[in-house]
Amino acid sequence: MNKSFLKFLTDFGPLAIFFFYYYSNDKNLSVAIPPLIIATIIALIVVWVFEKKIPPMPLVSGILITFFGGLTIYFNDPIFIYVKPTIINIMFALALFFGKYFTNEPILKKIMGKSIPLSDIGWEILNKRWMYFFFGLALLNEFIWRTQSEEFWVNFKVWGMLPITVIFTGFQIGLINKYKINE
Repeated sequence: MNKSFLKFLTDFGPLAIFFFYYYSNDKNLSVAIPPLIIATIIALIVVWVFEKKIPPMPLVSGILITFFGGLTIYFNDPIFIYVKPTIINIMFALALFFGKYFTNEPILKKIMGKSIPLSDIGWEILNKRWMYFFFGLALLNEFIWRTQSEEFWVNFKVWGMLPITVIFTGFQIGLINKYKINE
């Protein structure tokens, strides 16, 4: 199986299944979450079978989807699934903030240093920007779910956060070019 197709399928398949069940059942989260959890677990198993490992991001995401989705179903309260993006983004921001104290360098450098050669100051700035970005996304998610309809939040979660992240990433190109080390 083509590796990029497999990645696309395992990344977006559970999401497509969620949308199918959500919109096919009168926009009901309680109906859409169990298939999302099952599809996420299947996607992680497929990745394991083909790759013999599961990357940290999909694994953490899968655990959190299962945990918060399970709480949403058990307590019949959507607040648990609403706060999942907030918690994930705060976890990422805190990892970027505290990571340098454990590794003596920005976490982003530790993760991406081999693929993007930047000066130390470049890594510091990039790390801080992403930390603030994740805190900002957490606050934005809190604002949206607390002030908008469930359907608006569901659509924002997918069609809003992804483009915001892509646009933010694009704005980092100037910084990367400025602090890039020529090898």
